[in-house]
Amino acid sequence: AIILEYLRMIYSTYSEISIAILMSGGLALALVLMNLTGGNSAASIQSYLFGSIVTITWDQVVMLAILFVVLVLLFMLFKRPMYVLTFDEDTAHVDGLPIHWMSMLFNVITGVAIAVMIPIAGALLISAIMVLPAAIGMRIGKGFNTVIIISVFMGLIGMLTGLTSSYYLETPPSASITLIFIGLFLLVNIYRRVVV
Repeated sequence: AIILEYLRMIYSTYSEISIAILMSGGLALALVLMNLTGGNSAASIQSYLFGSIVTITWDQVVMLAILFVVLVLLFMLFKRPMYVLTFDEDTAHVDGLPIHWMSMLFNVITGVAIAVMIPIAGALLISAIMVLPAAIGMRIGKGFNTVIIISVFMGLIGMLTGLTSSYYLETPPSASITLIFIGLFLLVNIYRRVVV
């Protein structure tokens, strides 16, 4: 997360470059470290890349619950500053907000969320599971609070529908959840084009 913020400052105009560099570098480093530590079996690599949401332990459930509580508390404390920072960094700077510290906090929280979710969702599909509910919420909702509520609701629908379909169709859970999210996203976009 700290490296991402540093790269984002270097490539301020092309911030997506920093994400691509960090993602590919992190994935490559993880696979090399797995190989060096003897955990290079096909099963462990597949588990790292695609996760196994149906085999989560109680420790992982507790970690997710703690992460959820921390995120809700941070959201309640820093809602307006994070809103301003996320959508308009120049305005946040003019308002006197500590942009670099807030960006660092935002990236660290995101990094912790990803680290906790990788064993469950897998490294390749975690971005879809994190981004698609928000993208759906942004297509439907008008205000910031509405977008968040819709995103959480769509996240629950996508996860439950994906897990149910995965169980009955005997497909990988993470892939099924991702496809459900993509299907919901396409339906929302088609609805907006036809109706709105």
